[in-house]
Amino acid sequence: MSEQKPQTGSEFILTFEDSADRVPVLMIHGFPLNNTMWDDQVASLAHVARLITPDLRGHGLTEATDISPYTMEMMATDCIHVLDSLDIDGPVVVAGLSMGGYIAFEICRRFPERVSGLILAATKASADTDEARANREASARMALDEGVHPVVSSLIPKLLAPAAYEDNPDLVEYLEEMMLSASAEGVAGAQLAMSLRPDSKGDLKYLQVPTLVVHGKEDQLIPVSEAEIMAEGIPGAKLELIEGAGHMVNMEEPEAFNEVVREFLVSFYDV
Repeated sequence: MSEQKPQTGSEFILTFEDSADRVPVLMIHGFPLNNTMWDDQVASLAHVARLITPDLRGHGLTEATDISPYTMEMMATDCIHVLDSLDIDGPVVVAGLSMGGYIAFEICRRFPERVSGLILAATKASADTDEARANREASARMALDEGVHPVVSSLIPKLLAPAAYEDNPDLVEYLEEMMLSASAEGVAGAQLAMSLRPDSKGDLKYLQVPTLVVHGKEDQLIPVSEAEIMAEGIPGAKLELIEGAGHMVNMEEPEAFNEVVREFLVSFYDV
């Protein structure tokens, strides 16, 4: 059973979930979501791993801060502070979906001694194009000027595999409610942080930890080719493509996602 705990920092309180005393896994949510996107994983994988799922600043139960723009370094450091508060000073498996994957790359750059493995889900190593960066900047302005609703409305049709919008309306509704709970400041800060993130493709060959790359075959936001680039670039990385899943691969096909993650985590008991 998970327990919510506060992390007191110099500027704000970061909330998170922490499941059990097993292989520690830091699970970083995507944009503009929160740690409840990992609920199925917390329920299904707690017997093999200690799952720590923070709400990033301005998302879920963590308040936004007035620092602008947010940066990948800032959010990576927030996550490390959570581990510090739990007296976890050794390396952990870092799992990130989409924006969470960008933060995972930043943790690898700045805190390599804290990483024992990687799970990169529905994410990519490449930086934004100029067009994508401009779109994020416009989205950030929209969130601050008009609220998060128009940002969410533009994003929701791309998050899932096309069939899910008819076949799984409850998931569509749940995701929309989750995203609408994010603060305008958090949405804007995260968009700007992603727009400023560095390209990580050149770092792939230096990642010397076990790595699992998981991607939905019907991802409308990040093409499968980006997952293949990561899997080919990271020494020894394993690629798993999930049938019937879009960008929210862990929520659309949780059984398939949990199975490949479970196999990956169990391997840590054998080393």
